[in-house]
Amino acid sequence: MPNVSFKASVYKFVLFSLAFVFLVIGIANLQYGTKLEEVKKEGVDLVIALDVSNSMLAEDLAPNRIERAKRAIYQLLEKLQNDRVGIVIFAGEAYVQLPITTDYSSGKLFLETIGTDIIPTQGTAIGAAVGLALESFNYETPTSKAIIVITDGENHEDNALDAVQEAVDRGVSVHTIGMGSEQGAPLPIYQHGKQVGFRTDNSNNTIISKLDETMLKKIAAAGNGSYVRATNANAGLSIIMQEISSMKKTEFDSKVYKNYESRFQPFLLIALILLIIEFLISTRRTGKLDKINLFEVKK
Repeated sequence: MPNVSFKASVYKFVLFSLAFVFLVIGIANLQYGTKLEEVKKEGVDLVIALDVSNSMLAEDLAPNRIERAKRAIYQLLEKLQNDRVGIVIFAGEAYVQLPITTDYSSGKLFLETIGTDIIPTQGTAIGAAVGLALESFNYETPTSKAIIVITDGENHEDNALDAVQEAVDRGVSVHTIGMGSEQGAPLPIYQHGKQVGFRTDNSNNTIISKLDETMLKKIAAAGNGSYVRATNANAGLSIIMQEISSMKKTEFDSKVYKNYESRFQPFLLIALILLIIEFLISTRRTGKLDKINLFEVKK
């Protein structure tokens, strides 16, 4: 090919190969040197007390009360950023399911294990749940603190208002979310994933679980908090979180990290320059070389 410069082709290949090498090094993101970064976290401490008694199986909220509440908590964990959150479950007794943490991924895992069969003692001990939530807080930190009680309000075990008053004395606000309806709904019984009937009392009458909205309003009022009634469209957590977000956020954690600095920029710049030079080099022979015609037939 008399019009093609062999040397120019070699140069283009070498430049392209070098550009490829520098590009690979740049993508590898070499790091050296260190820099110190201080990360500060500001937020509030929040404990969610979730009712897991059998009455939460009522299906006046889709698919039922407890599943609707768990979905709302899951959505809340996805939106939280710097706030610390814990989960307390309660029925006849109360237990800490998730200690206060900023590890929201762990919260989602713990949330999946929650069900009405996780506590053997049935009942609705709201006061015990509030008391256990109070013990979960670290009062040495100056962060604002709040408790959200998610229940149908059928409190049969203790005087919840006494526990709420103790929370107020400690500077903790108590909010409530009512799960269910005033008309109520029967409690289904499932076997092998199929409904086989409804729960009955000792007189063989179908048990109807109703939302005790009056009780939950009293708890919220006594706890300097808000009451929201959950619906299929909105479980109420987002509404209460708007009020909690307005609370004073205090710095509760400050850490210094040592990070390596990335040095990929020079390698990518060199690769770009080499590619531009390679693009500008022509493989055509120069004018002087055009005069040489090795393939000319002499007469």
